[in-house]
Amino acid sequence: MEEGFCSVYPIGAITKGQKGEELAEMGLMYDAGCRAFSDDGRPVMSSIVMRRALEYSRTFNVPIISHCEDLTLADNGVMNEGILSTTLGLNGVPSAAEEVMVARDIILSELTGGRLHIAHISTEGSVRLIRQAKQRGIQVTAETCPHYFSITEDAVKGYNTNAKVNPPLRVEKDVDAIKGGLQDGTIDVIATDHAPHHRDEKLQEFDKAPSGISGLESALSLGLRLVEEGVLTLDALAEKMAFNPARIIGIDKGTLRPGSDADVTIIDCKREVIIDADAFASMGKNTPFDNWQMKGMPVITIVRGSVYKF
Repeated sequence: MEEGFCSVYPIGAITKGQKGEELAEMGLMYDAGCRAFSDDGRPVMSSIVMRRALEYSRTFNVPIISHCEDLTLADNGVMNEGILSTTLGLNGVPSAAEEVMVARDIILSELTGGRLHIAHISTEGSVRLIRQAKQRGIQVTAETCPHYFSITEDAVKGYNTNAKVNPPLRVEKDVDAIKGGLQDGTIDVIATDHAPHHRDEKLQEFDKAPSGISGLESALSLGLRLVEEGVLTLDALAEKMAFNPARIIGIDKGTLRPGSDADVTIIDCKREVIIDADAFASMGKNTPFDNWQMKGMPVITIVRGSVYKF
């Protein structure tokens, strides 16, 4: 496949080896082009290390992106903790495993004045904590993913490993809270958390299969469902998926202002499509949305002035 279909901006690790023990060389990575710092799918369990990261990041005015998960509370769980996890005989992850770390990192952001961005929030409690933090003027932004406002833990029934994600899919009240957070601006960004896996990896016992959804090719259509439901306007969806992400990491993208980069996506909002995992451009075909009938797809992208048609 040709290169150049998108612009890539690296995110540097917070800690060396993503072990959560010692700060990485953030200054050198910033000079090399990193525009944020994160240990990706690993939480920084040490509060003092997270404090130092937030303090040091102020030098460059970049956000620390936090995967909020208390590993001791998660306790090797593989899906949401509740009646369904008990019925399926699977170890559950309580909402508190996410919310405890959301609360900690908000407190540390307030203490240090550092910019905190909380990744892929999934629970009602997280939305509430972030909303309260914003009301108090703390420098916190947040994102969620299409699967957290589109489906619940019921997608795991039948031990469907394509619905295994981290944090796990939650319940209806959490889905409603995520939609509410998107609507009132508590949640700034819709991100894909794109995590492609080979079919053979997902065709394992649920406990052993890796977490993650191949989310790029279904994200826009799922976001447009929020527009159809009246949760977001089309302009608000564009803000969540383009303008706000660019603003948070400080790049001149996500806008049609004269002089900005000529990155444009042209969407046919009425185009009907059935999601077909086998047709994904991504090598990862792992999606719980296979065979969903959707409306709205990109038809042309323009990347730095180069036109690509679908």
